Amino acid sequence: MTLSIIIPVYNERETILTVVQRVQQLPIDKEIIIIDNCSTDGTRELVQELEGNNLRVILQPRNLNKGNSVKKGIQVARGQYLVIQDADLEYNPQDLMTLLQAVQQPQVAAVLGSRILGARRQGQALPGSVYSWGRQALTCLYRLLYQSQLTDIATCYKMAPTRLLQSLNLRCNGFDLDFELVAKLTKLAKRQGREVVEVPISYEPRTAREGKKLRWWDGLAAAWALVKYRFVD
Repeated sequence: MTLSIIIPVYNERETILTVVQRVQQLPIDKEIIIIDNCSTDGTRELVQELEGNNLRVILQPRNLNKGNSVKKGIQVARGQYLVIQDADLEYNPQDLMTLLQAVQQPQVAAVLGSRILGARRQGQALPGSVYSWGRQALTCLYRLLYQSQLTDIATCYKMAPTRLLQSLNLRCNGFDLDFELVAKLTKLAKRQGREVVEVPISYEPRTAREGKKLRWWDGLAAAWALVKYRFVD
């Protein structure tokens, strides 16, 4: 099996079926692992009705946060490579094909999908918002700590060999897991003489009113993860 696609979901009844359909349409050998984090809007019931030989649904016993769901998906994944797919429609699953092509290069340890590079490719800039300002601040902190030129460490799309991700001893349980991932992947790649690379992706941001769940305290937790895992193995 080529690719494991983890879809953590919490209260995404309006989008989850469309996301799964788009992922199913990818022309690769894959497994889809949906982890519902005790949704209360009907999402939980929807995903339990999904069928497919390449699809598994895991129901969390209580709300354990996104990072915990991602870790659970990583633990049970069986594909050669693994990626995280959000359950909203901000990211286009078709971009995963570009990430998969890049991650198979021998010098590459992991691939990130960069929304910044994607916007530049279109001759545009991402819309300004409190989320974009936070993203920029965290990326600047990362560059300072890790001496790297990555442009979008907060991206959902992080792809790497499954066994590599399973070896990282991940600790975070919230949105800060994204930053623990990039910190540990960066350090591991440097030790191996390889690199973490980026490819441009498309992005359709949504607001808190439309369902975006990030809050200001998540930014503080993300910054702490970057600092902590710079100095702790």
